[in-house]
Amino acid sequence: MSVTIIDIARRANVSKSTVSRVIAGTGYTSPETRKKVLDAIEELEYKPNAVARAMVSQRTYNIGVIIYRQHHPIISHPFYGKILDAILATAERLNYSVFVSTDKEMSLRSADDMLEKRVDGLVLISRLNQEMIGYLDRFHIPFLMVNGTTESEHVIQLVNDDRRCGVLAADHLFALGHRQIGVIAGPQEHRSHYLRLESFRGRLRDLGCGVSEEQVGYSPTSMFDDGQQCLLAMWERSPIKPTAVYATNDLLALGAIRAILEKGLRIPEDISVIGSDNIDYAHLSTPSLTTIHIEKEKMGEDSVYMLDRLIQKQALDGKRIEYEPKLMVRGTTSAISTSK
Repeated sequence: MSVTIIDIARRANVSKSTVSRVIAGTGYTSPETRKKVLDAIEELEYKPNAVARAMVSQRTYNIGVIIYRQHHPIISHPFYGKILDAILATAERLNYSVFVSTDKEMSLRSADDMLEKRVDGLVLISRLNQEMIGYLDRFHIPFLMVNGTTESEHVIQLVNDDRRCGVLAADHLFALGHRQIGVIAGPQEHRSHYLRLESFRGRLRDLGCGVSEEQVGYSPTSMFDDGQQCLLAMWERSPIKPTAVYATNDLLALGAIRAILEKGLRIPEDISVIGSDNIDYAHLSTPSLTTIHIEKEKMGEDSVYMLDRLIQKQALDGKRIEYEPKLMVRGTTSAISTSK
């Protein structure tokens, strides 16, 4: 027969409410009484189940993760998958269970599903609209955003400094002597791709080296196949062939590499390629991909620690936390040949 709070109270000779306070860690209990309760718990080998913990603490120790993304894959995506892995590992360390949902439409249905599960808080990954923010605010449920931004000042947002990504890539290629540079840009409705393209072109303009529209390929997705197709289309369209290509994420860059090799060109001798994200596939390519490292795991880990503080009604410093990207120079970029 399982041990109950009543059994603990009898053994420690205290009230049930006192036992509840000790288990939940709330309210005042004298050190002597607390020791008696803890001793009784140990003697009786009491292990509170999730239902009992929720009744005592008014918490379920469940958190929800909703990933808003229109295109597959979602959970297995090499960028979002890393964030999710870090969330799951950190939640386990803090004794949370995690419900994961994906939503292509950014609908209220996904939030309703999580609210029905009585989650203590939500991590919302990628895009978020004002309707969703207002809906969650009405229920007073703690939530924060990862890899997405909003104009709502009260929402905590954990994001990469995507403008810095474009600047790092532009500076690297310019320093290697490249002046004719193409771009494979992911969906421009997505914050990261838009900011990376804008800052890349802006930085090159500041350096006196613009990027013409003919040398920009706009991809409908951020996936490998579209990167390959965009490079081929851009190559045919551009009257002056680029000596380097920047892709706004690594999957697009790897697709572009496939197209370049199919044309019989050498990387980096004939053309240099740089991506963004530093996914696992980046260092597995031949040659390995020069890219911009994004703190994917750190964003996922920090999101759970911050959400835990919000759940416990603790104050947090800052509403938008930006993570600094870092250039990873590998084998797909080199100084331009003097014969070019």
